[in-house]
Formats: sequence, structure tokens, C-alpha cells
Amino acid sequence: MPSTYNPVRGVLLFVGGLLARVGLVERERVRRATDLSWPRIVTGVARMSKSTVDVAMVGLALGPTAIAGVGFAAPFWELVFALGGGVAGGTIGMVSQRYGADADEELAVTVTTSAAVVLGLTLPLMAAYWVVPSLLVDLVGTGSEAVGYGTRYLRVAALGVPFAALNLIASRTLVGADDAWSPMLLRAGGAVVNIALNAVLIFGFSLGVVGAALGTVIANVLVTTGFAVGLARGGLPIIGAFPVRIPVSRPFVDRGLGRDLAETGAPLVGANLARTGAQFPRLFIVGLFGPGVVSAYVVALRVRALLDTPNWGLSLASSSLVGQALGDDDEGEATVWAQTVLRLSIGVYIVVAATLLPFSRGIARLFVSDPTVLPLVTVFVAVACASVVFRGVDGGSTGPLRASGDTRWPFYSQLAGMYLFALPLAYLGYVTPLGELALYASLMVETAVPAAVTYYRFRSGTWRVVSRSYRPDTALDD
Repeated sequence: MPSTYNPVRGVLLFVGGLLARVGLVERERVRRATDLSWPRIVTGVARMSKSTVDVAMVGLALGPTAIAGVGFAAPFWELVFALGGGVAGGTIGMVSQRYGADADEELAVTVTTSAAVVLGLTLPLMAAYWVVPSLLVDLVGTGSEAVGYGTRYLRVAALGVPFAALNLIASRTLVGADDAWSPMLLRAGGAVVNIALNAVLIFGFSLGVVGAALGTVIANVLVTTGFAVGLARGGLPIIGAFPVRIPVSRPFVDRGLGRDLAETGAPLVGANLARTGAQFPRLFIVGLFGPGVVSAYVVALRVRALLDTPNWGLSLASSSLVGQALGDDDEGEATVWAQTVLRLSIGVYIVVAATLLPFSRGIARLFVSDPTVLPLVTVFVAVACASVVFRGVDGGSTGPLRASGDTRWPFYSQLAGMYLFALPLAYLGYVTPLGELALYASLMVETAVPAAVTYYRFRSGTWRVVSRSYRPDTALDD
């Protein structure tokens, strides 16, 4: 994988260098974690920038009501990533352990089994989004015009559901095999194509929210095709060789591996669903505050998702490096890797939040120009910047849990954060004079509580014991 300098890699090495000076990490480990994670972070920046630009383009073309409509449809699209990301989270742990143990045949079947599982989970979503989008959006949306925008967006986006899910499996497979470069080129390239298509379809053809959804579908189809060809051939002409090759003339599903994948992936799916599922009642609650608050809230969530992109690389790098060490039966090495990436992650998130927090008003101006709404959006953006620091703790702690198969606690953490704290706080703002202050607090506890829970589990060390049940030799015996 090329080690070309770029700003993302530079920030990771800079923060890692500071931590190394005080003896918290080793420089060589930081360098390896950086080389594995920065392409994934670039991918995340590209894809989350695409989502953020979508909102800005729709707002410029159609106004804040359209932003609210896309915001009402967004949780349904995110359900795809909740399901696909959960399965892919189990996949990366199993792939990295088999890659570390040179179990190539079992690795290949793990990937195809994962693909079959994720299709079984997401195809029903595609059907529902296409057949009854208005019924679904109306459950969480307020205002007929905004609901109409959301309905049109969701129906077209439905066509991209299975492709988006398969992209996650393929990407995590390559990252688990120490190749974050190839997924970066494919998925970031797809994001760039998506942005270009959206600009043409939204402004050139005046397709509005339909154009935004159509661009997303086309881009996902193109990326899936690239992954499929690359994995079948063992590489792509411009990108280069893949570390994993999936033969087409072999059994594609293994029940034993499917059971292991279900055990490790189901809690991750649950954790993702806990986070994403809470968006539905929360959007309904936020809608009670009025369209101005909804627009500000949607902007804050998009900004925080963009700032959370370090986890795209660092958390997955932790899963890959820890999983490989566990696959080699070296629990001490796995622990050192887990601690290294966790400390690096926390440092990076502090730097990101501290750098962007003073520019909250400038960021808000990229989305709105109305002086009556701008102050509200500014505060929401500032809270989003502050709350993202806890995502660094959560992602750094979840990485080794995911690699070991100890995936129930991230699920518990999301349940606690969203349903015991964030949602009640948000509703408290509507029924008491707290108002928007409760929404700000809700955004903070949504990330702080899961961080505390997953860090506690990581510090306990139980994940090392759990991993012994999922290592390659055990899988083969089954």
C-alpha cells in the first residue's frame, strides 16, 4: 500500500508522535496503525462529505423544508448501514483472524457467507422502501411538503440498498486482510462520482431530491461492481492486487461459519439498530419543536457524522490488528495493539474537536443564511463538535471487542445511551421549559454513555477470553 503523504496521514502521525514522546505509544505501532487506517478515514471523509454536500445542494435548490424531508428519510437509509455494518463488523473479526492464521480457504467462505447473510437482511428493506415509502416517512415526519420530499427520496434510494450493504462486506474484508488502500480508492471514488452526479441531476436536470437519491444509487452500483470483479480476479487493473481472492467455483455458504457470524455480528447489528432506530422517535420529538429546529438538528447530525470519520479507519484498524494477533494466539500483542489505537483515537478526536469548535458559526453559514436561524444552527454545530470526542473513546474500545467476538457490550452501550438517556432528555425539553437545552444535552449523552460502557468492558480484559471461542482452530473443529 502506498505511503504517500497526505493531511490525514500527517495528523495521525503528528498526534501519535506527541503520544510517543510521553511514552503512551510506540512510534512504529503508530505508523502501522496509521498506514492501515488513513485510507479508510479518507474514504469516510469522502462519503460523509457527499452526504453533507447532498444536504447543502438540496437546501440551495429547494430550501430548508427539503432538508427536513431528506432528514426524515435518512434514518431509513441508515438502517441499511446498521444491518450491513453489523454483519460486516463480525466479518472483519473473522477475516482478520483467518488472515493472521493463513486460513485462506476458510477466509473466502467467510466472505461469501457474509454476503449471503447481508442480502437476506437488506432485500426486504429494499422492497418496503419501494412499495410503501410514504407510509414509512409519515411515521416520523411532520408537514406534508417535507414528508413528500422524503417519500420521493426514499423510493428511489431503495434501489441502492443491497449494493450499499455488499460494499460494506467487501470493504471490511479487505481491511481485515491489511488492505485499506483498495477500499479507499473504490469507495472514495464512488463518493466523488456521487457528488458530481448529484450536482448534474439536482441543478442541471432539476430533479431535486430524486436526483440526490438517483446519484446515490448509481454510485453504489458502480462501487459494488468494482469490488465484485476485484475479489473474483484477485485485483483490479489500476488499483492493483487484492490480498483476498474469492474463487467462483466453490461452495459459497458454510453453516458453521454462518453460526459464528451470527453470534458475533448479531450484537453489532443490535448496537447499530439501537443507534439508528432511536433516530425515528427522536426525529419525531425534534419535529415537535418546529421546522427551524429540525433543520438545525439535521445539520448538526451531518456535521458530527463528518467529524466522526476517524473511526472509519482507527476502529477498524484496531479490529484488524487485534484480530490478527488473536489469530496467532498472542493475547499480549493483541492488548498492546488495542491500547495503542485507543490512545491514538482519543488524541485525534480531541485535536479535531478543538480545531473546529471555534469555527462553528462559519460551518453553520455553509447550510443556512437566514439570520433568525443561524444562531440556533451555530449552537447545534458547536455541541456536535464537543460530543464527537466521546466517539473516539467508544470507537477505540469497540475495535478490540469486535475483533475478539465480544460484541454484546457495544450493543448494551447503545441501548443505554439512546434509550435510557438521549431520548428521555430530548422529550423532557419539549414538556418542560428546558427547550433546546435538553436537545443539546441529549446529543452529548448519546455519545458519552456508550463511551463509558465500552471502555469499561475493554478495561476488564474479558474480551481476550471470549476470543478463544472464535479463533480459526475452533471454527475448523465445528
